[in-house]
Amino acid sequence: MTDRFADQMKREAGELGIALNGGQLEQFFRYYELLVERNKVMNLTAITEEQDVVTKHFTDSLSLVKLMGTEALAGKTLMDVGTGAGFPGIPLKIAFPELKVTLLDSLNKRVRFLMDVCEELGLENITAVHGRAEDFGRNLQYRERFDMCVSRAVANLASLSEYCMPFVKVGGDFVPYKSGEIEEELEAGKRAVKILGGEVEQVEKFTLPGADASRSLIRIRKMKAISGKYPRKAGLPTKEPLH
Repeated sequence: MTDRFADQMKREAGELGIALNGGQLEQFFRYYELLVERNKVMNLTAITEEQDVVTKHFTDSLSLVKLMGTEALAGKTLMDVGTGAGFPGIPLKIAFPELKVTLLDSLNKRVRFLMDVCEELGLENITAVHGRAEDFGRNLQYRERFDMCVSRAVANLASLSEYCMPFVKVGGDFVPYKSGEIEEELEAGKRAVKILGGEVEQVEKFTLPGADASRSLIRIRKMKAISGKYPRKAGLPTKEPLH
């Protein structure tokens, strides 16, 4: 592990109120190495420079604490929908080992990569599953079973809510990670959120350290059980968002 990596990781996590020990820093660095190594043979990320990976993937993933606080994550069950290369689920798991994490992605080779990462880093109580959110959201093993659902997937709020809200327990939270201006999208998605049993509770806007990227986290509280109509069949949430 390079000193530069360790210093940057400690500094940026520290700004979020997260203290990482030596073992956790080693896990983050090994994750970075595996990401760059595997990215040569499969498309995982366009961001590969060490400093950029730390800020735009690792710190961005950990920024959930800006909204939830660090104590709110202790011992919770978390579903990460459309996790891709493991963001935000794996960084959250490294920083908060007591989290119980499920990573969901629709591409099998990405899921194999995620399983390799978890094994290599010695992470426990984390699993990667292959499938579509529309199918898993109807599966009683996963439906309304999680304290929290997060997603950095690129989709409008209405569509993303239909993919993610079915996983959240009543009283739990769905938190989408968003970039850029979100006012219009938030306004357009509010009715969908309500139909899906949710309510927008809080929006946290911030800028990533050393980057000019504006980010927003939206906290959507699950107020009531979701109707059996949702999620609709594969593809519909994106083609015909609820409004």
